[in-house]
Amino acid sequence: MPSSLLWAVDVYGRVYSLSTAGQQWEQCRHAHLEFKRVSAVQQCCWGIACDHHIYLNVHASDVPIRYQEETYENQRWNPVDGFSDRLLPSDRWQWSDVTGLQHQPLDSFQLPSETWEWEADWYVDENFGGEPTEKGGWTYAIDFPATYTKDKKWNSCVRRRRWIRYRRYKSQDTWAKIPSEQTGSLPDPFNDISCGGWEITEEPRGRLSLWAVSLQGRVWFRDGIHYVNPEGSVWEEVSTPGEVVQISCGPADLVWAVLWEGQLQVREGISRDCPKGSSWVVVESPSPEVGAIHVAVGVNVVWAVTKDHKVWFRRGVNSHNPCGSGWIAMVGEMVMINVGLNDQVWGISCEERAVYFRQGVTVSELSGKAWKAVSVPRDNERSHSSASASSLQSAGCFFGGEVRLQSQASVMSDVDSETEKAAEGAPSILEPEDAPKPRIPKVTSDSFISELVSDREGQIGRREGPPAIAEPPIPEEDGAEGETEGKTAPALVLSPSQSGGLDPQWSNVDLEEAQTHLTVGAVAESAETCSLSSVATFNLGMEEQYGPDERPLWAWVSGGGCAIDSHSQLNWFNSTTGLNTSMQAMSLSITPSQTAAWRKQIFEQLSERSKREMENFRHYEQAIEQSVWVKKGTMQWWRDWKPHKWVDVQFALEQFSGAEGNKDGILFIYYTFNEEKKYLHAFINEVTILVPVLNESKHTFAIYTAERTKQRWPIRLAAATELEMFDWLALLSVSCCDSRGIHGPPSKQAIWSVTCKGDIFVSEPTPNLEASPYPTPCDQMFWRQVGGHLRVVECNSLGVVWGIGYDHTAWVHSGGYGGGFFQGLASSTDHIYTQTDVKSVYIYENQRWNPVTGYTNRGLPTDRYMWSDASGLKECTKANTKPPSPHWTWVSDWAVDYSVSGGTDREGWQYAADFPASYHGHKTLKDFVRRRRWARKCKLTTTGPWQEVPPIPLSDVTILPCGPKSTVEQVPLWGISNKGDVLCRLGVTSLTPAGTSWLHIGTDQPFKSISIGGACQVWAIARDGSAFYRGSVSSQNLAGDCWYHIPSPNRQKLKQVSVGRTSVYTVDENGNLWYRQGLTPSYPQGSSWEHISNNVRKVSVGPLDQVWIIADKVQGSHSLSCGTVCHRLGVQPMEPKGQSWDYGIGGGWDHITVRGNAMEAPRIRMPSLTDNGNNATGPRSPLLSRGTSELNGNAGQRIQAVYSEQVDRYA
Repeated sequence: MPSSLLWAVDVYGRVYSLSTAGQQWEQCRHAHLEFKRVSAVQQCCWGIACDHHIYLNVHASDVPIRYQEETYENQRWNPVDGFSDRLLPSDRWQWSDVTGLQHQPLDSFQLPSETWEWEADWYVDENFGGEPTEKGGWTYAIDFPATYTKDKKWNSCVRRRRWIRYRRYKSQDTWAKIPSEQTGSLPDPFNDISCGGWEITEEPRGRLSLWAVSLQGRVWFRDGIHYVNPEGSVWEEVSTPGEVVQISCGPADLVWAVLWEGQLQVREGISRDCPKGSSWVVVESPSPEVGAIHVAVGVNVVWAVTKDHKVWFRRGVNSHNPCGSGWIAMVGEMVMINVGLNDQVWGISCEERAVYFRQGVTVSELSGKAWKAVSVPRDNERSHSSASASSLQSAGCFFGGEVRLQSQASVMSDVDSETEKAAEGAPSILEPEDAPKPRIPKVTSDSFISELVSDREGQIGRREGPPAIAEPPIPEEDGAEGETEGKTAPALVLSPSQSGGLDPQWSNVDLEEAQTHLTVGAVAESAETCSLSSVATFNLGMEEQYGPDERPLWAWVSGGGCAIDSHSQLNWFNSTTGLNTSMQAMSLSITPSQTAAWRKQIFEQLSERSKREMENFRHYEQAIEQSVWVKKGTMQWWRDWKPHKWVDVQFALEQFSGAEGNKDGILFIYYTFNEEKKYLHAFINEVTILVPVLNESKHTFAIYTAERTKQRWPIRLAAATELEMFDWLALLSVSCCDSRGIHGPPSKQAIWSVTCKGDIFVSEPTPNLEASPYPTPCDQMFWRQVGGHLRVVECNSLGVVWGIGYDHTAWVHSGGYGGGFFQGLASSTDHIYTQTDVKSVYIYENQRWNPVTGYTNRGLPTDRYMWSDASGLKECTKANTKPPSPHWTWVSDWAVDYSVSGGTDREGWQYAADFPASYHGHKTLKDFVRRRRWARKCKLTTTGPWQEVPPIPLSDVTILPCGPKSTVEQVPLWGISNKGDVLCRLGVTSLTPAGTSWLHIGTDQPFKSISIGGACQVWAIARDGSAFYRGSVSSQNLAGDCWYHIPSPNRQKLKQVSVGRTSVYTVDENGNLWYRQGLTPSYPQGSSWEHISNNVRKVSVGPLDQVWIIADKVQGSHSLSCGTVCHRLGVQPMEPKGQSWDYGIGGGWDHITVRGNAMEAPRIRMPSLTDNGNNATGPRSPLLSRGTSELNGNAGQRIQAVYSEQVDRYA
């Protein structure tokens, strides 16, 4: 999981962030203002400064935020001037939008704010519907408006072309003021802010909802916040039944607000088309006599804090019932609370103003179990503190283990012993009578807290301020004045000794001087740090860890961008409370790195000793020449003959080892047929693959052999439990690998493949796999499973392997093997990591039109199910549709999916004349049926040899296919983000396969597929189906110069491309495989497309130009299988297109890559009639034997040897 940030504001208005991978608060150094509060999401953070204006901090990314401005130039033809800008009075503007209704000249476009900058000047778009236009980019039509074509006809009276200009958002990782000039009446100063809504049901990806509350209690909504417009467009006021003091917006469609009187109100009617909602519903306070002062919402949770600082949890909250059903009192006292991602809860305690995290929050237990303090230092503490006990690790780092504490000393951590006991032993925080009362330190006069106090003395009308002062329980009638001075809680006062003082330099404090002031139990009160003398006498055992400042006093926390869950491993709660002196000295002297080195040294010594002792006994014969063992079990077998059914069988694995250590085995299946006992057997060394089969009612797996692969009929077995099935799979996998001598991680030459279920398999290629004319049949290839779950895998012969999950997360192979259900000997002990994946399950709602009631769910008897899958043959309702397997869990509710191919209307419907037919997103008079797709997300958590590559989600990736003897310092790796941006990965080597950073490559439109060839030729497919070639890409210029538009095959939209050493293959949306002809070094774009095959799902071209595909509708002995691995035979330099297909394992395969297999086949010299007994090998280059004959006019075939020579020179 990539690192994310927890944001907080201290009582001085300084903003800090804490990374999930870090151990200290990092201050936002570029924040020159003091902030009241912040509201964070994963991609940005919003904040309210002391000037009551709203600021935005967008996190920097390798992919820039670009917005495309466009306008159309329109012209009409006349007999005198031809096409000119002299239009008819009834025509559209000469410069207009796409509809022609809005006047848009080039000089009318202005930057929205100072945070934007123009990338370049205006230019003409020469792409039309995936096809390149003529020079000038004009498209023609009979009249305005009409259907435009790129070709000029005799009746083309009007024409238009599109002009494009990009602007880039430049204010990243800094606070940018949100302009408020767009609205007529400027909002009054803001007092509260909340950001969310990125998971609103049916909401387009990238949109955010920002709610704000002004000092006068009015609610405002920021409209137009999108990925390409992070600032939004305009403020819109939302009417409320009363004055609001605080508001909270969750990731989905929950919005709650706190009224001045202490009541709460819930916003209803929030949807994709109405993100502001439609109405408010008032909910009573958890305690009738004490009103609420704060509320925080998530996806399915609502937490509240009342004026007496009690914490409350709202039960029964979900998207269908946003108001919930009742309140539950929780343990603890907080001044504010915040709900982050995955409904995780954060709070700031009432007494010590520490940040607390709610432990144990899961989907089944949303209220959690206990509060635990976040005890990490701030960044300025580590650099200033030599007399601080912030962390033993920090002291050990600075003093190298030379620090020794006195025996009577007692060093306390960020959280004292009572706090830790309360957080870990019981679900409660410190009680007032048990907790020490820390004195709130004095602050400087220019602090916003002092300003806030002065404002409150003069402005009684102010309802709500930042909770920077610990409030005592106050009566409801006193709530109008907020926090007041003179109560029992400590108040902020101004000290003359502090005002205008500089921060003391802690590095000048001598360590021995600080040690002389150690005391026992020094957590009673915090010493002030207002002068150097107080620092010098500060106790080392104190809870003082902020150098020139006092201990952490937080005013606000926001976890909306902190992606953690109850199982996340965080380093925020390390506490040294209760450690004795000897333990502290040991912690200071022995670091984790030293411990790791010590363990490694012992392991190496033991290994060397074992080798020395075994060396003297190698000439001895084995005491036991052969061993045999048998494992038996009871299972069910899917009978081979009709009627097919499950029958109870006895399953046995007999494994034996020979004198030389080689292992083999036999599988036996004992069954009864017509009261006669029979058996079925299979040799272990003949098993080609073991595949777990997803079945709702049984735990099944399939065993393939070469013969059964040809028949498309494996041995299907079902175990009684899932654990038993995985045990058998792991055991059989180890036996198959032992019999073939395959151990350890996949080799660099391995062929990777992914099933349609996301399971990952690898096969070790043999030298004869690409031999000609007698290659190894691909149905004899042995495939073994690797842990993890992916959608796409790409590799090369240097061992760089990347994968992409269904949720577009990028993963890099760690070099291990196993994981998943493989344990023990079947899995490596190192390089196995936790992996998660999220995918959507789809069902379709179908309706038919009738003259009386319109569209209803009453279809004809011959119609498909009204709730079905995509084919309509299987009934799939919301109730009976389950996740793909028991390992998947639902993480969302059913929602209408608007991202369907062909488009939808506002309600998500697609229309057609009948079932099945071509669907479109608008209704016509001939449409009698309609459908819409519903989606629900599910999540899988597994393990495998994969490490996440944050933070940009990818949709495709490609790696340079290196030759057999190539040595590349930096491996070119290209990718496409899920938004269609083209990226180039920098710093990728065989030692650092994850690389370092992304380089953005500009494009005019989003892309969906990309591939790089052996000579650094980069081809890509845009989302509109057009092909592009990237010019001037080389090892010195990884990014290239520009894109060249390549015409697609006639009336076909391409979807995938793969480039080898000299070949380019593409697959279109109709499953046709195309080969690019005419490729030469001087003209790498080629000349034309040639059709090779149909029913192709994916294609992979290797470093030797070998071609493998995933094919559909491959004829088998029983049925047409989908997703079959196929190998192109006869691919030679003179015959790059090959001759025929060899069918391998199938079906159910979805992806394959052979781009790591650079293993050249052994040269076999065929006998020749003109050989005359001469054993000399003929010329290697086919051009020498064929002369200079014209090879059917194919220039690409004539230059294969020249192209190969250039590739070898590059390698």
